Amino acid sequence: MNRRSPLYLVLFCLFVFGSLRSASSAETVSGELRRWHKVTISLDGPECSEGGVPNPFLDYRMDVTFAHADSGLTYTVPGYFAADGDAANTSADSGTKWRAHLSPDEVGEWTYTVSFRAGDGVAISDDPNDGAAVAGVDGVSGSFVVAETNKTGRDFRATGRLGYVGKHHLRFKGNGEYFLKAGADAPENLLAYRDFDGDFATDGHRDGLVKDWASHARDWRPGDPSWRDGKGKGLVGAINYLADQGLNGFSFITLNIDGDDRNVFPYTSYAERERFDCSRLDQWEMLFEHSDRLGMHLHFKTQEAENVNLLDGGELGPRRKLYYRELIARFAHHLALNWNLGEEVGLGHKVGTAKKQAWANYFAEHDPYRHHLVIHNGDNHFDLLGDASPLTGFSLQTNRPDFGNVHGATLRYLRKSAAAGKPWVVACDEPGDAQHALIPDAEDPTHDDARKNALWGNLMAGGAGVEWYFGYKHDHSDLTCQNFRVRETMWRQSRIALEFFRANHIPFWEMASDDDRLSGAEGYAFTKPGELYLVYRKAGGELVVDLADAPADCEVRWFDPREGGQLLAGSVKTVAPGASASLGDPPTDPDRDWLAVIRMASHE
Repeated sequence: MNRRSPLYLVLFCLFVFGSLRSASSAETVSGELRRWHKVTISLDGPECSEGGVPNPFLDYRMDVTFAHADSGLTYTVPGYFAADGDAANTSADSGTKWRAHLSPDEVGEWTYTVSFRAGDGVAISDDPNDGAAVAGVDGVSGSFVVAETNKTGRDFRATGRLGYVGKHHLRFKGNGEYFLKAGADAPENLLAYRDFDGDFATDGHRDGLVKDWASHARDWRPGDPSWRDGKGKGLVGAINYLADQGLNGFSFITLNIDGDDRNVFPYTSYAERERFDCSRLDQWEMLFEHSDRLGMHLHFKTQEAENVNLLDGGELGPRRKLYYRELIARFAHHLALNWNLGEEVGLGHKVGTAKKQAWANYFAEHDPYRHHLVIHNGDNHFDLLGDASPLTGFSLQTNRPDFGNVHGATLRYLRKSAAAGKPWVVACDEPGDAQHALIPDAEDPTHDDARKNALWGNLMAGGAGVEWYFGYKHDHSDLTCQNFRVRETMWRQSRIALEFFRANHIPFWEMASDDDRLSGAEGYAFTKPGELYLVYRKAGGELVVDLADAPADCEVRWFDPREGGQLLAGSVKTVAPGASASLGDPPTDPDRDWLAVIRMASHE
């Protein structure tokens, strides 16, 4: 934080004195008052502007404590300055609206109490008594009653909040189902979108990378969100398209100042670090809220390798705390997300253990919902395993164009984390290498390596799924892509994989990689011994599996990972328990990849 000038401090004191006398709550509770839905508390608080004195983001602190007496749940949620309350549509940069969001876990009565303090830098202070109470808004309280959710299907308001449960896979709190991910990791500058407010598109910092997403405008549907008289349809349509393809997640960097793209940031300008663009962040929220309804997991990459030292020289200083707090205040209510401490942390700029721990601890201590928390490899980050950090998972990047090290790298993190006493959730969020990775269908019509080595390589290791990266030596790359259709073959194959686990009731969260039980042809084994054995044969040849721990004869059926469909019988229908059971051949295309599903013969 910059040292404040004497004039600033005089103006600050005069303004705060006035706000202490004149602020008026006039609070409202809005949103569908149902379980897992976004409930918003809005106050009429001090009148402020993005560029004014005091700084509404730094010199006021609004926190709302929500409590559910029947369950004992209590959440203290940070609030934020919302300008006129409709900034996404008005582009307002001033006003009297202040907000906080809750996504309630339980039905019944919830109460809320507002803490509203004013003071120099009070927003980043954890002392509840720091600053001065703002009369008229501090201490405001009330209640509301939450009904059961009425949503169904993929909508996260039907499934509930996704969270870490001490296993290698995340679980929805509402319906109890476990989660596998398949989504788009690229373009990393997805939010560099011309329809968002701000001058980033014309500020001279790589403006040619700003997107219009015009190719997906046709995927926008009546009733979908837009802002400012029809803006936003291209990007909203792009997320619709991914969801329509059966994917369930996407990632994006929220701060790439001094990075590869330089057009995505939450601030009012490229040079600013303490003031946020209310209208642009409200527009981000409209996109993210729509994504919840589509069942699309949000992967927040909070920085990248090139700018790890942008805020406070990489320390957990005032500017980094302010940035993290604003992200949490505005977006933590979303039901399925992870906070990523940074893309390629340690690549080019070494980052010590203490810094990484401090970043992670801030999210763990200030995110009321304790969302899934990961870091991406520049370094290996083994120093954060177990009790060394609050991390609950790892965001894996690999470096081979054939994706050949995804399976082994996933296994390494799964096993090291389990040995350290806290199993990590390990998704491969950038499979492949930087130059190529997932190239367009026109250049690779089958995506055999991507399917065998990355998608099924991660899943059969016990990983949490994949997000696909687009190499920079090809059209529609990690920085230039504006058309997701050019990789539609891989979206289909990803959907097929997710559908296999769901349709066949595979208890993947109870299974583990067991490749040592295979001999002969190259493949993976993923098993729940004595009950279920999945064997992925990557190509032709005899594949022998050790079934000595099977309690009875086993039925062998085959699944086609290229085309999907029903389980089919091959040349061997059943195998007896033993150390060398040959699986025979799949029903067709014996030289292609197939997945054998081996269950007890009596299984229905």
